[in-house]
Amino acid sequence: MAAFLRRYGVGARWYDTLSGERWVYRAGRLAGVQLLAPRPGDVVVDLGCGTGLNFLLLFEAVGPRGMIIGVDRSPDMLDRARRRVDRAGWDGQVRLLQADAVRLDPSDVVDLAGRPADALFSTYALSVIGDRQTAWNLSLETLRPEARACVVDMQPPRGTWRFLSPLARLACAAGGADITARPWRLLERVADPSTLRRSERKGGHIVVVAGDIA
Repeated sequence: MAAFLRRYGVGARWYDTLSGERWVYRAGRLAGVQLLAPRPGDVVVDLGCGTGLNFLLLFEAVGPRGMIIGVDRSPDMLDRARRRVDRAGWDGQVRLLQADAVRLDPSDVVDLAGRPADALFSTYALSVIGDRQTAWNLSLETLRPEARACVVDMQPPRGTWRFLSPLARLACAAGGADITARPWRLLERVADPSTLRRSERKGGHIVVVAGDIA
């Protein structure tokens, strides 16, 4: 774990450039925000926020009366996220919390926001966490009753995109992600089935699932 954290932190400086964000993974963020459908004034928890690549999309949805709580365990990633917040002038609307998701104290998130959150958003993070069930359970405790959640994560590409499967597996392994984890199932187990919404991008490599917590 310590070795992974060092690798994760060292990569913070180049993460936005080398992570395939522009060509592949931004598509999942866009689809995720669309399915999550944050409302103006909402508080959204961005679990595993990394360098803050979700912040602009979320801020455009919740507006200046809303708030984003970015949670990440890496101080290096949060340093990049803080620079993003400062450049955009989001101080007060985007607040950052350094915490390991499997040891998260939900009350820390609630205290930062001033109330329980309206929505939970996790992009490409749960597949990196070993004990993702514990991380998921703790993150749910940051939410108000009948809140919404969205999980964006990865699986091997399918169909005509299958030829990219070795590259996808290599990229996930380099980032410490388990491409077979399918963490969106955590949400599917606790969501109201009638509210579940699913979308896939890039030949099924990116899976987006959103729903209301039952």
